[in-house]
Amino acid sequence: MGTRVTQFALFPTPIGDCGIAWTGDNVTATHLPDRTPAATEAGLAARTGSAKGDPPGYVRDAVQSITALLEGDQTDLTFIACDFSQLDPFAANVYATTRAIPAGETVSYGEIASRLGDKQLARRVGQMLGRNPFPIIVPCHRVMGADGRLIGFSAPGGTETKLKLLEIEGAMTGASNGLFGHLPLAMKPGN
Repeated sequence: MGTRVTQFALFPTPIGDCGIAWTGDNVTATHLPDRTPAATEAGLAARTGSAKGDPPGYVRDAVQSITALLEGDQTDLTFIACDFSQLDPFAANVYATTRAIPAGETVSYGEIASRLGDKQLARRVGQMLGRNPFPIIVPCHRVMGADGRLIGFSAPGGTETKLKLLEIEGAMTGASNGLFGHLPLAMKPGN
């Protein structure tokens, strides 16, 4: 049995060029757009030790679904096989629990901790999500602070990116006016 090589590719999305890495039959990492495609590529290569490659069919399927989600479709990404083998069991459980949050919905760090058996682990849940190697596939952007407060986001762009992702998914609204619809026009981002 030969050595399994990790490879990656960039792909265009409505929010910029994202990256995806894979080994064998599993995705090993994703990367949200950085300042430039070259920065996204460098960040993903440094994190995974991988080289550019031609995505196999299952990765192309994952890319198509991720892109659809970022175009506003309520696409379910739980079919994408991710390699959790290098993670400690707590992190793997946090990521698996977070993957179950449907597009357009949010939960708190405390709720994730409760689902794992101990609400007191909310801070540790936040630390694990801050190291999430699979952003979008493990939708850490759907996890909020207590009382729905927006708390930091470790991906490029920080909370601005988190808000954009939630807006694309129509999260925290019951209407079609989006995440910021309840704000006066002068307070909406970009105004």
